[in-house]
Amino acid sequence: MVETSEQVRPLAPAYDRHTSSDDESATVTGIRRRRCLKCCGCAAAVILIQAVVVVILIFTVFKVKEPVIRMNKVTVLNLDLVNGTTTTPRPGSNMTLNADVSVKNPNHASFRYMNTTTTLYYRGAVIGEARGPPGSARARRTMRMNVTVEVITDRVLSNPDLGTDINTGLLTMSTYTVVGGRVKMLMIKKHLTVRMNCSMTINITSQAIQEQKCKRKVKL
Repeated sequence: MVETSEQVRPLAPAYDRHTSSDDESATVTGIRRRRCLKCCGCAAAVILIQAVVVVILIFTVFKVKEPVIRMNKVTVLNLDLVNGTTTTPRPGSNMTLNADVSVKNPNHASFRYMNTTTTLYYRGAVIGEARGPPGSARARRTMRMNVTVEVITDRVLSNPDLGTDINTGLLTMSTYTVVGGRVKMLMIKKHLTVRMNCSMTINITSQAIQEQKCKRKVKL
């Protein structure tokens, strides 16, 4: 009887195939994880860049700037003069002045303001007061409005410096104006109040402002 000289070789262990499959699964998982991390990193970078851009815009382009208020011209609308004179108001009468006021908005958003209050002084004494209507100045634009002031002429006539001013043809007056409003840019709302003191020299003949100096104070 012939003996079989060849030996039967043992089969490869079954766990080898499982190990190879696990390695492939781990490799795929690692690739997905790296992709996920890259996506998260890109998203975080985009969000960070957007945040930096918004901050830069807030402190540069969208920074709230002070509105500029200016009194351009004062015109006498109603003046009852003493007979035989051309510059002396009649005692007991009232004089109406029309002030041309401009509001310049340097911001990149509209400036909505409430009622304006203007007090008129002559040589330190209050001689009139006026209130202007609310309105809106568009972004980077200048809005002009007319403010009517009723002047108490008796207070003007009682001033001892009036005669000198009439002879020179110039009146020295001052105004105090208060304007409150709001500027809204994106989600940011800023409430502010502008207070302005102006001293001016008015030519009686031409009714034009020859010299004007103003100081503004803004409260945010």
